[in-house]
Amino acid sequence: MKCGARCSEEGAPVPEYPPRRDDTPTFPLPHIEHTPPSRISDHPEFHSLRRAQRRFGIRATVLSVGGFLLYVLLSSFVPAVMNQPLFGRLTVGLTLGLGQFVIMGVTAWCYVRHMRTRVDPLARGLKSRLHETGSRRARTTAPPQGAGQPLRHGARGFRTW
Repeated sequence: MKCGARCSEEGAPVPEYPPRRDDTPTFPLPHIEHTPPSRISDHPEFHSLRRAQRRFGIRATVLSVGGFLLYVLLSSFVPAVMNQPLFGRLTVGLTLGLGQFVIMGVTAWCYVRHMRTRVDPLARGLKSRLHETGSRRARTTAPPQGAGQPLRHGARGFRTW
């Protein structure tokens, strides 16, 4: 027996299936309304939020890495200066090394203050606007409560505590 298509070992034609894509689910998805998503990254407020975050991040990184790099370079190339005593056994190098903790603490404090004063208000405003838009869209597309369907309290139809 001659098969034009692929054949099994017994000679019966094997059905051709299109190749399965890796991102397709193997189980049926629940019914989801396909509405065009309003992307958060399209909002101009999101861009100002990212700009405020990025601007501070660059400054904080330069301060932290620059302070550490200065300490390492001074330790490597100018050990005589780093070994100069300040008070008793306290040297310039030890003071600068302890200063790294101060720099990290100041950077963390500035980060928290910056986020609370500049970034968090923008994020809350953007979140509330998107929540309003989403709830308004859901109200217009959702069927009225109790329209032919029993009120379900849990996944199995009974009240969950």
